[in-house]
Amino acid sequence: MFSRRQFLKTSATAAAVSLLPRPVLGASIATLADNSASSAGVGHAHRLAAGWEYLQASLGGPWEVWHSEEVATWQPVAMPHCFNAYDGCDPETPFYHGNGWYRMHVPIANPYPKGRTLLHFEGAGQATTVYVGEKLAGKHTGGYDEFVFDITDLLPSQTEVQPTASKGKTKKADGVPIAVLCDNSRDLDRMPSDLSDFSLYGGMYRHVNLVYVPAVSLETVHVRTKLPSPKGSAEVTVIGSLYNPMGASDPLEITVEIANAAGASVHRSHHTLQPWKEAKEIVSFTIPAPQLWSPAAPHRYECSITLKGPNGEYVAQEKFGIRHTEFVDHGPFKLNGERLLLRGTHRHEDHAGYAAAMPDELIDQEMQLIKDMGANFIRLAHYQQSRRVLEHCDRLGILVWEEIPWCRGGIGNDVFKEMGRRTLRNMVTQHYNHPSILLWGLGNENDWPTEYPEINQKAIREYLQELQLLAHDLDPSRMTTIRRCDFARDIPDVYSPSIWAGWYRGTYPEYQKTLETERERVKHMFHAEWGADSHAGRHSENPDRVLSKIATGKGTDERGLDYLSTGGQARVSKDGDWSETYACNLFDWHLKVQETLLWFTGSAQWVFKDFTTPLRVENPVPRVNQKGLIERDMTRKEAYFVFQSYWSEAPMVRIYGHSWPVRWGEAGEQKMVKVYSNCETAELFVNGKSVGVRHRDSQDFPAAGLRWITPFASGKNHLRVVATKGKATVTDEIDFLYQVDRWGAPTELRLTEKRRDAETVTVEAKLYDAKGVLCLDARNQVHFSVAGVGKLIDNRGTARGSRVVQLYNGRAEITLTRNGASSVVAVASAELPTAFCNIA
Repeated sequence: MFSRRQFLKTSATAAAVSLLPRPVLGASIATLADNSASSAGVGHAHRLAAGWEYLQASLGGPWEVWHSEEVATWQPVAMPHCFNAYDGCDPETPFYHGNGWYRMHVPIANPYPKGRTLLHFEGAGQATTVYVGEKLAGKHTGGYDEFVFDITDLLPSQTEVQPTASKGKTKKADGVPIAVLCDNSRDLDRMPSDLSDFSLYGGMYRHVNLVYVPAVSLETVHVRTKLPSPKGSAEVTVIGSLYNPMGASDPLEITVEIANAAGASVHRSHHTLQPWKEAKEIVSFTIPAPQLWSPAAPHRYECSITLKGPNGEYVAQEKFGIRHTEFVDHGPFKLNGERLLLRGTHRHEDHAGYAAAMPDELIDQEMQLIKDMGANFIRLAHYQQSRRVLEHCDRLGILVWEEIPWCRGGIGNDVFKEMGRRTLRNMVTQHYNHPSILLWGLGNENDWPTEYPEINQKAIREYLQELQLLAHDLDPSRMTTIRRCDFARDIPDVYSPSIWAGWYRGTYPEYQKTLETERERVKHMFHAEWGADSHAGRHSENPDRVLSKIATGKGTDERGLDYLSTGGQARVSKDGDWSETYACNLFDWHLKVQETLLWFTGSAQWVFKDFTTPLRVENPVPRVNQKGLIERDMTRKEAYFVFQSYWSEAPMVRIYGHSWPVRWGEAGEQKMVKVYSNCETAELFVNGKSVGVRHRDSQDFPAAGLRWITPFASGKNHLRVVATKGKATVTDEIDFLYQVDRWGAPTELRLTEKRRDAETVTVEAKLYDAKGVLCLDARNQVHFSVAGVGKLIDNRGTARGSRVVQLYNGRAEITLTRNGASSVVAVASAELPTAFCNIA
C-alpha cells in the first residue's frame, strides 16, 4: 500500500540532495520551542525562528545574497514571515507578487556519527529555492505542503571560509550560510489558480526547523487502524519507511510502544530487522476494547518507535485515534455507530497584520473560538494547512475535510497535473495519522467558467478519476470529496453542491427544498459553503426588505455560474445591505432547517474568519471576503453567537446589537429585540422594566422565539437579559441611543477623536445631513489619510482597520500611532467636503 516512491523524490540538480515529505517529529502541539530541542525525534530538532534577514527584490543568484550590501538593505525578521503581511488587502494597489529572499547563518552540530542534517519547511509560498552557501539544496513548488531538504553533503568542512554579509567581504562565519528564495509570481502551471478568490501569499510563513537524524532513521510512520464494528476490537498496524540515503545494511533494533490517553501501555514489542527499501509493516496487533475518538471524547493513543543502529538511537512519536465512520446512502453520517450532524465552518490561513504567517498563539486562539462556537467539523480551504491546526482538531474533537489546492483550475499541462498528484501524495502522507481527518478533498469549483485554459469536461473528469484512485490507493480508510463540479459529481465518494440560498441566488426560505432536490442526485451529499457577507458594525431595522426583489422558484444552487459576475437578475449579494442583521437572519434560518432534517449529513458555513482576496475590490472593506463570523483580527461579529446558540452546550446568551450604538425609528414605534441563546428561557428588561419571559423553540424564527416587540425611549436605552438553562443563569446587557429625527441627503463629514492611550489615537468619522442629523443608513466609501509623523494602522482587512472603507450606519473609525508628535488626520468621500482632526 505504501511505496517509498510515494514519499521520496530526488532533486534533478544533485543526486545526493533529497526532497522528503517531512521528518517524523511527532504530533505534539509543543513539538518545538524556538531554537530549543524537540520533545520528539530524540531531542535533535531545532526551530529556526530568530536571526533571519529579508530582502524584497530580485537578485542575480545566491552569490549576490552575500555580496549585496552596497545596493540592497536587508531587514531583520523573525519566522514565520509573510512578505504580504501589510499589502495583502491594500485597497489601492494589488499585493506584491515576486521574489522575497531570506538569509541566515545556521550553526551546525549534528550529534550523530555519520548523521544527516535536514532543513524541514512546514510550508512556504509559493515556490521555494534553498541554497547552502552558493550550492543549490533543492526547489519546491507549492505553498502548503511540508518539504525537507537533506543538506548534509552540501555542508562545508571546518576549514572552509564562508561568506558573510559584510559589505561583500568574506570571513570565517558563525554558522553555515543558508539562503531561501520564495516566489509568489503568477504561474499558470501551478496550483492553486491565480484566479482563485483568496490571496496566494509569499514568504516563509510557516515554521522552518533544523533536524538531525542518524544515518538510518524513520522517514514516515503510519498507524493504520481498522474497526469493523463500533463496539468491536480494533486492529492496529504500524507501517514505517526508512530514510537510509547511504544504503547502510547493519541490523536495526526497533521497539514499538503504544499508550492510551491516560499513559497506560496497551502494546509493547521488540524487533530486529534488516534495513528495508519500501514501506514495511513493522507490527500488527489488536486492542480488544479501544477508547474511541469522537468530538465529545477525542481519545488519542501515542505510538513511540525507538530505532537503534550502529550510529545512534532515534525515537519517533506519532499520535493516532480509533473511530468508526459511515456515510449512509442518501442519509446521515454516523460516527462510532451513532448519528452525528456535522456542524462545520471553513478556515483560511490568514490574519490581520500577519497574513499567512500566523503566530502559534493566534492559531491556538482561533481554533479554540471554533470549538467554543460548538463546531464539530471544519473544511480547510483550499489547501493543506499547518500541522498545528490539525493537532488542535485532533485534541479538540473537530472532524476535518482537507483538500489539495486544485481550485478553480481547468486541466493544465503535465507539470500542472503532476503537482496535483504530488500534493495529494504529500497531504495524505503527512497527515495520515490525524484521527480528525474524515475526508480527503480533491478539488474545488473546477467548473469555473473563466478558468485557464478552458473548461474541458472530459479532461476534468478523467483527471478527477485519476486523483480518486490515487487517494484510495494511498488511504483506503477515508472517503474523498469535492465541491461544485456538477458534471463530475458521481466520481468522489461524497459530493457538495453549491447552494447559496438567500445570497447568490434565491431566498433563504427556499433552502430546504434545494437540499432535498440535491439529496437525490448523489449517494452521499454534504453541504459546504453557505452564508452571507456582512460589514462589521453595519445593522438594519429592516434587513429582509431586499427579499421582495428576488426571483423565487428557480432553485438556490450555483451550478456552473460565476457568482462574482455583475448585472443580471436581483440577488441579495448585489442588492442587499450587507448588514450583520441580514446575515444573522440567514444563518438563523439555515440552522433551524438543518436541525430538523434527520437524513442530513451536515454542512460547513463559509467562512469562519474574513480573509483577503485579489478580487472584490468593490467590497465595503476592499479586497476582503467578508463572509466570516469573526473579522480578520478575530473580533467576533454578531453571527458568531447565532451559531453558538444552536451548537454549543455551555449556557450562553447574547442580545443582538453590541456593535449597534444608534437605532432609529418613530417615537413610540414598536421595535424588535432579538436574543440568541441556548437556554430554555430568557427574560428581557428594557430600561429596568421586564417586558416578559420567552421560551426557546428552535423552529420559531427568528431567534428561536427569543424576541420581543417593544418601544424604546428617545435617546439613551439600556437592555438586560437573564437566561436560564437548568440551574445555570447567564446574563447580557447593552446600551444604545434611539434616534427619532429623520435625516435627509448627506452633506457633511465630521471627524473627531474617539479615544486614546499612551501610543495611539482612534478617530471616528460621521456623516450628517444639512440639519445636523446623523445619516444612519449612509454607506458612502470614505478615505482616511494622515499628515505628520503619525501613522495609520491600516490594511488590516477589518471595518476599523482600513483607510478605505464603506461607512457602517453613517460612521467609520480608524486608529493611528502618534509617534510622539502632532498630526492631522483627514477623511474624504466623493462629492463631500473633506473633514480634518488635529491630533496633539
